[in-house]
Amino acid sequence: MLYHYNDIVVLKTQHLKLGGLAPQLAKSMVDILISEVGPRDGLQSIKNIMPTAAKQQWIQAQYEAGCGEIEVGSFVPAKLLPQLADTEEITRFATSLPGLSVAVLAPNLHGVKAATRAGAHKISMPFSMSETHSVKNVNKTHKQMLAEIEQCVEFIATLPSDTRPALEIGLSTAFGCTIEGEVKESTVLKLAETVVSLGVAEVGLSDTTGVGNPRQLRRLVEGIWHHCGRHALHGVHLHNTRGQGLANALMAVEIGLTTLDSSLGGIGGCPWAPGASGNIVTEDLVFMLESMGLNTGFDMEKLIAVRDIVQQALPDEELYGFTPAAGLPKGWPYEDSKASILQATG
Repeated sequence: MLYHYNDIVVLKTQHLKLGGLAPQLAKSMVDILISEVGPRDGLQSIKNIMPTAAKQQWIQAQYEAGCGEIEVGSFVPAKLLPQLADTEEITRFATSLPGLSVAVLAPNLHGVKAATRAGAHKISMPFSMSETHSVKNVNKTHKQMLAEIEQCVEFIATLPSDTRPALEIGLSTAFGCTIEGEVKESTVLKLAETVVSLGVAEVGLSDTTGVGNPRQLRRLVEGIWHHCGRHALHGVHLHNTRGQGLANALMAVEIGLTTLDSSLGGIGGCPWAPGASGNIVTEDLVFMLESMGLNTGFDMEKLIAVRDIVQQALPDEELYGFTPAAGLPKGWPYEDSKASILQATG
C-alpha cells in the first residue's frame, strides 16, 4: 500500500521530535523495506576491523535516518571473522532501539542459539545452492545443511511464541557460482521446496556472486511462489559485481517483492566467492525507489551523512555510490514523484 506524500513529509520532518518512534512509524508505512546489511556483509569482507563504538554509531545514525531493518552481524567463531567478534554486544545494542528490526546471520544451530540469547529478531541462515560453495563456505554438503536447518527449526519451536526469532533461509549462490559455475534453476526450486517442507516460514533469494539478471530473477521468484507459496518469499539479496544490481532490484519490486538488502556505500561481498564485489548501494537504491514515488522511510540527506561515520572509522576503504557523488538533484523529490503517490492512493 502507498501513502499520501504529505504523511511521508510529516514523518520525515518530525523525525528528530519523534526520536525512537520515528523508525517504528516509518517501518509500518514503507512500501519497500530496505534491509541494511553493511554491518554484517560489508564488514565481513574487509581486513580492517571497525571499532565497536563506531559500529554502534553507524547503526544509530542509520536508524535515525529511517532504516527499519539492519543486519548487524554474524554469529560465527571470532577466529574465522574477527571483524564480527562483537556481534553479541552489537545485537544487544541494536535491540535497544525502539522499532528497529535487528537481523543477524547464523550458519548453524550453535549460531542460532547464540543469536536467540542475544535477542535478535530475525536470523538468516545461509544455504548455498551450489554444493561446492556450501562445502567451502560452511563445510557442509546439502544433506548436512538440510539436517542442520531441521534442527534449527525444531529448536526455535521450543521457544515461547513471543520470543521466537523469525528464521529465514538464505538461498545463496542461487543465480550462479564462481566456483562451480551454473546453478540449475530446478535445483534452487527443489531445495527451496524442501526447506519449506521442514517448517521454515520464509526463504530469501541471494545473488551472492552478482551474476544474476532480471529475467532470471523473475523466473526464480515465480518458481518459488509456485512451488512454495507466495508467503514463502518476500525478499532478495543482490550484489552488483557485474553492474546489474539496480536492474535486478527494479525487477524485484515490479513483480511484488517487498524487501531488498543493500549495503551503505556498497561495501561487502563473500569471502568464498572470488571476484564478487559489494552489495547494491543503499543510497542509490533509496534514491531510485523514492524517485519512483515509493516510500522507503529514509531521509536521503541523513542517509548520505551516515557515510561520514563509516569513512572515518574505515579510512582505507572505498565507499561507492553514484547518488552521494553527484548529490541530490535540485528540487528533489520532484512533483512527479509526489503525484505518483497521490495517484496510487486514489
